Amino acid sequence: MPGGTYTLVLERDAGGPITVGALGEIEFPVGWYAYTGSALGSGGFGRIDRHRAVAAGDNDTRHWHIDYLLGDAATTVDRVVTTEADIECAVAQRVDGPTTAGFDHVDAFGCSDCDCRSHLIYHEQRERLVDAVTDAHEATRDAAATE
Repeated sequence: MPGGTYTLVLERDAGGPITVGALGEIEFPVGWYAYTGSALGSGGFGRIDRHRAVAAGDNDTRHWHIDYLLGDAATTVDRVVTTEADIECAVAQRVDGPTTAGFDHVDAFGCSDCDCRSHLIYHEQRERLVDAVTDAHEATRDAAATE
């Protein structure tokens, strides 16, 4: 199965705190979230199936920060955007860029193995977040292809 970079677009239909491993308790308001990760190992994008199983309640194992958010009943997976390239941090940083337009990041979420400030971005409006995620994947993929 191919691998690369993926972004999960998530909806929270109820707000509230969630304890996220070593990050502790984090308040997650109602709205839309984009989590960017990598699926570069032998299972490739099969990792997305695991994320969907956690979100559906079919897998209770919590290894990564995203598992805690996905495991909360108020969180659902709306869509997944994938790119067959190793561009995880570039995509996360690009989605995190438009902070003046209502985007916000959840400090240190999903980035314990890199220097990014976050791999989880929040916005109240689905369309704005989906557009930012799609644009980030396309622009970063195109930039990586020209290098």
